Amino acid sequence: MKFSKKDTYFSGLLAERGRPLVIAGPCSAESEKQVMQTAEALQQLKVHLFRAGIWKPRSRPNSFEGVGLQGLAWLGRVKRELGLRVTTEVATARHVEEALKQEIDVLWIGARTTVNPFAVQEIADALRGVQVPVMVKNPVNPDLALWIGAIERIYHAGITDLAAIHRGFSSYQKSKYRNVPVWQIPIELKAKFQGLPLIVDPSHIGGSRDLIHPLSQRALDLGYDGVMIETHPNPEEALSDAEQQVTPAALAAILGKLQVRKTNYDDAELVNRAEELRLQIDVADHDIIGALARRMALVEQIGEYKKLNNVQVLQLERWKEIFRTRADWASEAGINPAFVEELYKLIHVESIREQTAILQAGNPEAEPEEDTLTTK
Repeated sequence: MKFSKKDTYFSGLLAERGRPLVIAGPCSAESEKQVMQTAEALQQLKVHLFRAGIWKPRSRPNSFEGVGLQGLAWLGRVKRELGLRVTTEVATARHVEEALKQEIDVLWIGARTTVNPFAVQEIADALRGVQVPVMVKNPVNPDLALWIGAIERIYHAGITDLAAIHRGFSSYQKSKYRNVPVWQIPIELKAKFQGLPLIVDPSHIGGSRDLIHPLSQRALDLGYDGVMIETHPNPEEALSDAEQQVTPAALAAILGKLQVRKTNYDDAELVNRAEELRLQIDVADHDIIGALARRMALVEQIGEYKKLNNVQVLQLERWKEIFRTRADWASEAGINPAFVEELYKLIHVESIREQTAILQAGNPEAEPEEDTLTTK
């Protein structure tokens, strides 16, 4: 897939450099009055796209699941009377058909839909032969291949005007975020498809209005192209996601504080200094790879020793000792111990894989060792 940075709907919206693409509006369209009140306020802020959920898939039944078709008519009114471009979520072929009837400018596919290739294909088939921009949110689970697959299905239906929305990922671990960012996944997506606009949804990542600004700034610092922020005239009274919505005035304050960084150095001296530092980083990385190679050679030796003495691979006390001591060493060296813990999880998993392969060598009935470090 190739994405052009020119002559597309999103490239037109992104033409105003120094300001991110801004998509804002309520989580859900709740009433015509609420939609118009929000849109009128956002028109003054010159947002690029007005968003509102019409169909709201919820985790459990008996909660507010959107107003349905009448909400599309409200978005149509926003477009006609206020001149704002409008966008809404679609999850079925019927949603696509109804949204196109109301000439909705941009469609987006939500996280719960992206996770289902059958649903995405149904939407792709409904879009075939139509020229409408589409944004694709990441799937609920941290699966880059699934996200790419959803984008590919829409692209192969003839929709080349695409953008990706990063809204975070579900996690069983306790976190201050509603959906953990896992920044490396959207960064990998951006590296793979450099012309694909990448938009952050800090409302769903944070789950709290207090986190919207820092998450938005973090995304812009990473080269994201825009933000999607849920905005409601009375967030405390919202029928869905009340805690993560902000007022139009609060949105104005957030946007006013955001800084858009330069894409590169604009001074020859700065370029030369940056290049010097990068060369030093390359040397340091070479040393790290060399140290890892020496470590794995020792791991092979201990694997052979365990095989010779019929000792199991996993030694729990050793596992605990490694994570305890390496975190302490990291703190003493001024390095984030949590980072080192994560690093050593990968190193130790690879050590176990290597030792297991040594113990199973020569056994034709041994189960092939799966590469647990490969991202699929």
